[in-house]
This record gives sequence, structure tokens and C-alpha cells, in this order.
Amino acid sequence: MNLLFVADPLSSFKIYKDSTFAMMREAQARGHRISACEPQDLSWQTGGKVVTQVRHIRLTGEADNWFVPDTSRAGERQALCGFDAVLMRKDPPFDAEYIYCTHLLEQAEREGARVFNKPEALRDHPEKLAIMEFAAFSGPTLVTRSAADVKRFHAEHRDIILKPLDGMGGTGIFRVKDDALNLGSIIETLNKNGAQSVMVQKFLPEIAKGDKRVLVIGGVPVPYVLARIPQGGEVRGNLAAGGLGVAQTLSQRDREIAESIGPVLAARGLLLAGIDVIGDSVTEINVTSPTCFQEIFDQTGCDVAALFVDALERALAG
Repeated sequence: MNLLFVADPLSSFKIYKDSTFAMMREAQARGHRISACEPQDLSWQTGGKVVTQVRHIRLTGEADNWFVPDTSRAGERQALCGFDAVLMRKDPPFDAEYIYCTHLLEQAEREGARVFNKPEALRDHPEKLAIMEFAAFSGPTLVTRSAADVKRFHAEHRDIILKPLDGMGGTGIFRVKDDALNLGSIIETLNKNGAQSVMVQKFLPEIAKGDKRVLVIGGVPVPYVLARIPQGGEVRGNLAAGGLGVAQTLSQRDREIAESIGPVLAARGLLLAGIDVIGDSVTEINVTSPTCFQEIFDQTGCDVAALFVDALERALAG
């Protein structure tokens, strides 16, 4: 198969932990051919198809120069519908350009492309807001632009987390305890004087045991999670914020959550999702470019990339 990865610049990959790289490596090992582009490479002209400037690559197996051009195929502008599958793996921010990219990918679908995750589903499941549909599994949460609403929420729950809706990797997350120290300033910073929505959640002390990434592939949970444990007085467990990743067997509660939410997401075209769980509560549902493949494999031997490519091959054969 010919696979196109729409992703961040290849030069930015940290291949020792990058899940997109793990997908590429597994796909190439099975004989599939790999190509890559960035969202800004996509274009669509009246009367034509959605095309992109393609980089055909071959993985070398080396740590430094980890890919080389595939000289058996010339780089060229190519229609997305000419690939067997297009994998949208661009990291957030989930901004206007990301939305426009999903529109181009959706047009490519109308032309015959198979896109994973489905562009419409990516748009419909912003990673913070997506949990609101599954209230039975989520802790107390508020989404608002109103400073007064945030203050009322704090008065009720006394210890809260505030975060921007478009953040990633733990950026822009604040904890405000019972004393409400700096609450007004934090609200102004995040909601930009009412111009921007903010998510507010009751603080979950179970974060000390880790913010668990539960991966769901084709509606089925991976048997291990990665608990990202805050370090050095941090409240954030995100690996990008210095959290320690510890692989753990899927708990009964984790499985209950994944087996309830996973099939719903899969039916909507989300082949891969990462459900974040603190204690017994879902805090986010990541659908843009879920990670932690390599950390789980390194610690448990569970080959998440192989599970993903298995699911991709089944989806394309169906």
C-alpha cells in the first residue's frame, strides 16, 4: 500500500518517542510505501483535485539520518486520492488552519481518498470539549467565557484546574486552590477578557498517581496505559511538561471507560483515540495525534504500532 502521512516537519520528529514514526516503521516493515507532507503543502484549485507536494521516503533504521528520499519514486504534486490511505497526524494547535486542513481532507475523501482519522470526526471532537458528551465518565467540568461563572465554579469546588481549549502538552494549565490566589489574573490570562473560552475542572488529587493515556484502536482498548506522573511539584503529568511515563496494565475502570466510549468514536471514523483518565474520570479525549506508542512498547513489549497498522489494514480491506 501507498501511505501518506500529513504531519509536522520530519526534521522535528524525536524518533525515540514519536508515535507517527512508530507507525511509519511498522508500515514499512510490512512492505508498505511511505510518503509525507505538511498541512501547508495541501492545495485545491477550481476544477481540480486536492493535491500535495509529496516527499516519498524510506526509513533507514539509523538514529540520526533516519530517513532518505525514496529514489524509486520521483517527488511530485500528487492527488491525495491516489494514495491507499492518508493519515492525518498533525499535532495541535486546533486552530483555524487545522480546521481548513480538515476541509481539504474532506474534499479529498469526496474524490475517493481514505483518511484516518476522518476529517469530519476530527472537527467534531475538539479534544477538551469532547468529554462533555460522556458526562457519566467525567468529573465536574465547566466551559465558559464568563469570569463570574469560573468564580462560582471555584466557590463550589474550592480546588480547580483551568486550561485553554486549544492547548496541548500541558501548556496554559493552572491550578487554583481554596485560597483563590491569583484566580482573577489567571482568568484574564486565559479568557482574554471574555474573548476566549476556558475549560474549568474540579482538581482530582489522583493526578499524583498519574494522568493515564488509554489508547483505543478501532474501538478496542490497548491492554496497557501510560500513566504520566507529575514530577518536582508540578500539577501536570504531560510528558512534554516533564511528567514521568509509567506503563501499567489497563484497570477495570479504564477498560469500562474505553469499552463504552471507544466503539462510539470508532463508529464516527476515529480509528485511533487517546482517552486521558485521572483516577476514575475522563479529562480529555485526544483524536488529532495520540501518542505514547513507543513508551508502552519499550516498557511492556506490547507493540501498539503493530496493533494500529493491523486496524488500518482491516479498515482498508473492509
